[in-house]
Amino acid sequence: MEAVPARARAYVACTVLGALLCLLPLLAVHTSWRAVALLALLYAGCEQAAARWRFAGTFYPVLLAGAFLLPPPAAALVALPGALLSRVDQRPRRLRRSWRAAQLVLGVWAAGRVHWSLGGRDAVVASDFPYALVPAGAAVLAFCLVLTALDGGIRALAERVPVRRAWRGLFVRSLAPVVVHGLAGLMMAVLWRSPYGPVAALLVLLPMCVSWWVFTQYHRERAAHQATIRALVQAVDIKDEYTRGHSERVGQASMMIARELGMDDERVEVLRFAGILHDVGKLGVPTRLLRKDGPLTPEERRVIELHPEYGHEMVRGIGFLGEARAAVLHHHERLDGSGYPYGLRGSQIPESARVVAVADAFDAMTSTRCYRRARPVPVALEELERCAGAQFDPRMVAALVQALGRCGWHPAVTAEEQPRLPAPTAAVSSRPGARG
Repeated sequence: MEAVPARARAYVACTVLGALLCLLPLLAVHTSWRAVALLALLYAGCEQAAARWRFAGTFYPVLLAGAFLLPPPAAALVALPGALLSRVDQRPRRLRRSWRAAQLVLGVWAAGRVHWSLGGRDAVVASDFPYALVPAGAAVLAFCLVLTALDGGIRALAERVPVRRAWRGLFVRSLAPVVVHGLAGLMMAVLWRSPYGPVAALLVLLPMCVSWWVFTQYHRERAAHQATIRALVQAVDIKDEYTRGHSERVGQASMMIARELGMDDERVEVLRFAGILHDVGKLGVPTRLLRKDGPLTPEERRVIELHPEYGHEMVRGIGFLGEARAAVLHHHERLDGSGYPYGLRGSQIPESARVVAVADAFDAMTSTRCYRRARPVPVALEELERCAGAQFDPRMVAALVQALGRCGWHPAVTAEEQPRLPAPTAAVSSRPGARG
């Protein structure tokens, strides 16, 4: 959203207008303004603490407690100060704050409306369990649906994500944490209405804060791993100057294939990491071999063919990479069994490795190397299709062809413009002994 398209700005403006319409009935609402002020202050304080201590996510229990305790417009007002005062690191900051505030106002209003219409307020006041769970559950679903619907829209318009993928998996991924926050919000609401009052309700936040802190620590660890990955890739680029930028492009091509195959976003991200890290084992290969201008001797080829095993050793301790580790180890295997390091064939080769193999070969062919010029994209695709079934998985090749037909490809030159050896006729990047 750095350079926000006009249609995305219009979408944000419509969302803000919808939020204002939800707040309009405030003047006619009879409610406890003291409760509104306390909850709004509490939510704003939680957001400021989250920004200061670098916690991840938004603290929904307070917002949902407001939806369970207050009329819908008053509940929606609870979200407004905290969202407008929240820390925003990326520009345009004012637009982002307005978007987040409007999104939360609409979500809380929808949750409050559903809860109110199902008699949830009376159930909370009377501590009528288990019936109180029914309107609360419906309210949580409404809250999650509104947030994910709006998020999908802004992804499609601001980030130019294809419409068919903009909402894919958003609701399912968001539902579990929102349900947990909803249960905490219901406990807060019941204690708030009990003889113990608001002070007892605040005790519910203590275990939530602990779990929030643990969740944030996980994200920090993941960010540290990603920083390590970037450092490893930069080290490979520095060592092998003829393939600089190759790893990032293979990651992008792997991601395109995965999306075309209909994989979920989490797996797409893992395959992006697989593509980025596929050549990290080159750090264990002598630099003179990586930069050699002429043909490799059989002994030199055997040394270079060890790089998948070196790479697997380097990344096997990074837990979140999952199947990306198998792709690092097996991306030079061939369907006919003539690949390396283990000569796997067909379905014995992990799917992630088959994706990366096609992405690796495609980028190698469309990038200039020390031993040949870059090939045009159509020529590279023809070569992949010719080798499909023997060297590459035909499904992966077809997925790449379809993705490129829709999105295009803009390869960067990774070496000098003038080749020093004539171009070979085979798919050089993925044959045994190739350096791609």
